[in-house]
Amino acid sequence: MYLATHPHSAVPALRDVIGAHKAVYSVPDEQVTATVDVGPWMEQKTAAVLAHRSEVTRGALPGLIAGLPPDARQRLFATEWYIRHATITAVSAQTELTA
Repeated sequence: MYLATHPHSAVPALRDVIGAHKAVYSVPDEQVTATVDVGPWMEQKTAAVLAHRSEVTRGALPGLIAGLPPDARQRLFATEWYIRHATITAVSAQTELTA
């Protein structure tokens, strides 16, 4: 399983867009295990983000993204980062509850 994240090195550019007071969850760059160039699909990605209409109208991140010029959206959001996360092995089903 892969979890989406941002590397620490990407945070300054994001802060320029979202402001210094909003939380950005990030990890040290060396913890990123997969980087994906989604630039060729930016139009679809932007449409998916903007589909969250209530978030756009209340000024959340999708709204901030919507207000960016296309070149800024491309620069900031054309790369996605992921951390590989080991899945937990299945536990056998219990038929009795014990203390």
